[in-house]
Amino acid sequence: MARWVHDGSPRRHGARRHPVSAPTTAPVATRVDRWTWAVRLFRTRALAAAAIRSGHVKVNGDRAKPATQVKVGDEVRVREGGIERIVEVARVIEKRVGAALVADVLVDRTPPPPKPTEIAFVPTRDRGAGRPTKRERREIEKFRGH
Repeated sequence: MARWVHDGSPRRHGARRHPVSAPTTAPVATRVDRWTWAVRLFRTRALAAAAIRSGHVKVNGDRAKPATQVKVGDEVRVREGGIERIVEVARVIEKRVGAALVADVLVDRTPPPPKPTEIAFVPTRDRGAGRPTKRERREIEKFRGH
């Protein structure tokens, strides 16, 4: 049975009263689009759902759909902007939390980015240099591993 609490406004006709609800228990599982938005991996839930539909999000190694359920201990991989973030679900939430509280909700297992000296040099052609010659094309294919 719900108790009613006055909201502090003066007693007028139509003064609002709000029910006090019992504390709810944390959900066991929730949708992956809602969870990734809630832990700030995406700016909006629509962007999260679009990235999931495009195949940029995997749950436990399998391609996910927006309605895929995530629970504590699941591994979520998000590829965005050429970087793959690997996070583990530490707590299931459905409401968006502040950036300071995100550390309590997930465990970030993303490896550190490579040092600039370790990144492979990718040759570029000057603009206006025209089409590559047959010899240059073969060198490019050899470099790319084709």
